[in-house]
Amino acid sequence: MSIVNYKNVEILRKEHIVLKNVDFELNQGEFIYLLGKVGSGKSSLLKSMYAEIPITQGEATVLDYDLVGIKRKTIPMLRREIGIVFQDFQLLTDRSVYDNLRFVLEATGWKNLSDIDNRIEEVLNQMGMANKSYKMPHELSGGEQQRIVIARALLNSPKLILADEPTGNLDPATGEQIVQHLHRIANEGTAVIMATHNMNLVEEYPGRIVRCEDKRIVNC
Repeated sequence: MSIVNYKNVEILRKEHIVLKNVDFELNQGEFIYLLGKVGSGKSSLLKSMYAEIPITQGEATVLDYDLVGIKRKTIPMLRREIGIVFQDFQLLTDRSVYDNLRFVLEATGWKNLSDIDNRIEEVLNQMGMANKSYKMPHELSGGEQQRIVIARALLNSPKLILADEPTGNLDPATGEQIVQHLHRIANEGTAVIMATHNMNLVEEYPGRIVRCEDKRIVNC
């Protein structure tokens, strides 16, 4: 089952072409490494998939949503089906782990407190962080914060996880643990795209490789 399908897509940032003639397909449960130098278009490609950057040329569908001319009111529904993992965590620093996760669930339409509690417990257990729900972000290590970010990405049982340099701020051993978690998530049926420049991780935990270079996508 195709999760992402781009045909002859052009991606612009401030009217400058970042990527052109993009042909790309991602299937359910697939793990893809997105490689490329800084500024090669990795982040722009990921942002286009959750409609942060508009697509004006070509054909582009993500989870059966047509991204070309997608209506503003439809974007939140698309994003609810995508989990996003950022390099710099982007946790709310003024509230606990539990309240960070509760905020996301309530913002995406969850109302029953018992359901919210159960779902938070499930994703924290999944990431081995069940005993950290009361902690504030600053009380956690970088690796623990990133595991919370992945737990947050899993809250709405997404079909697609987009991880933009998720190990960039972590030491090598901790980075390996994060990649192991992402591979496990893919093995359980959620497609994962991980942007990285860490070739050691790519070699240690193999997956399909796609490169951004010369404003194009190259399937390796």
